[in-house]
Amino acid sequence: MMGNTLLRAEGVEKTFRSGAIEVQALRGIDLDLSQGEFAALKGPSGSGKSTLLHLFGGLDLPSKGTITLGGTPVTSMSGRELSDFRRDHIGFVFQAYNLIPVLTVTENIEYVMMLQGVPREERRERVAAILAEVGLAGLERRFPPQLSGGQQQRVAVARAIVARPDLILADEPTANLDSLNAAALLELMAALNRDHKVTFLFSTHDEAVFAMAKRLITLKDGRIEADQRREGAA
Repeated sequence: MMGNTLLRAEGVEKTFRSGAIEVQALRGIDLDLSQGEFAALKGPSGSGKSTLLHLFGGLDLPSKGTITLGGTPVTSMSGRELSDFRRDHIGFVFQAYNLIPVLTVTENIEYVMMLQGVPREERRERVAAILAEVGLAGLERRFPPQLSGGQQQRVAVARAIVARPDLILADEPTANLDSLNAAALLELMAALNRDHKVTFLFSTHDEAVFAMAKRLITLKDGRIEADQRREGAA
């Protein structure tokens, strides 16, 4: 059973301008996401999936409409306020991992907690616990270039969840992985969703993600074409 509404988008539009050229990427998006959902955005390239994910994450602002997260209007924030809100409430997992190559696994995972002001002892305790949970115990002192792609993406997932966000946004998280590592990563994220009750929203072309998702939101030409709940998935 899902919790209360966590994320709400109302009348969201996004238009990109380059000189005299305008491209309307999103057209009147209305969407509610409940606490604890494991949902995926589906649609062809150019349908607006990544744009919508970036708006939900406060990485960009809509041209029109409002987005609220946990009752807080993200679209009315700017600058430091928005940055602090993202840090404390939203985790990101990207296709390219986005790990800091000169930091160890431990340092990469605890980075956001350092920004949050979490004491060092608690940071190390949380890192040890999440590394065990994602199957990377023993790799604490390795650097990203010393890890496989699957291991790097697990570090990225650990970094996203260890800061205890309300929402994790995953943009094509399996795109750089082979099918075996992709399946293992999805199983891991589904388990984290169940165990930690963290809401996941994916933007992806991966059929394996669609098969695991409990909700499929299909975009076409910047609009929601379909919205299916699939309680038997995952």
